[in-house]
Amino acid sequence: MIPPPRHRAVILVLALLVTLMVSRWPHTVAGYRTLAATAPATAPAPAPAPGPARWRAPLDGPLVIGRGFVPPATPYGPGHRGVDLVGRPAADVRAAGPGTVSFAGMIAGRGVITINHGALRTTYEPVIPVVPEGRSVAGGEIIGRLVAGHPGCPADACLHWGLLDGARYLNPLSLLPHRQPRLLPLA
Repeated sequence: MIPPPRHRAVILVLALLVTLMVSRWPHTVAGYRTLAATAPATAPAPAPAPGPARWRAPLDGPLVIGRGFVPPATPYGPGHRGVDLVGRPAADVRAAGPGTVSFAGMIAGRGVITINHGALRTTYEPVIPVVPEGRSVAGGEIIGRLVAGHPGCPADACLHWGLLDGARYLNPLSLLPHRQPRLLPLA
């Protein structure tokens, strides 16, 4: 039985309200505390190289996600092509894995660093780069300093961390060791 039009409108409004309320509650993503809901990645995760120390988070301390990965439905469609990690202004930004700096400079008024890791590339912004293009870096090596003012950041500073496999955007959290999700208290 199909509900009458006015009931469908009420159901739609209730569904929107529930979605908005849930998106405002703290969530966990792969065991990391988040400030906003994160959409699941639709693309398969890259296969990290063997070894427990191959990949790491680019910021020190607890990993707090201000905005999660939302893959675009089409190559030029809307989405969030990375994760925003909450940090503090001037915090050290570290290479997520070993590679070669392929870009370190300004794009659209923001400092950006791109590191090639074979078939994968990681991106970091907004930063003040401290490494030049062409330099090989080790995983965990300091590559820049975090700059305040990233649009959409729920804190003073967020690092937008991206991951690409060719032209396809992937969730950079897929590089990190999987941790059991933990629910946070509501209060």
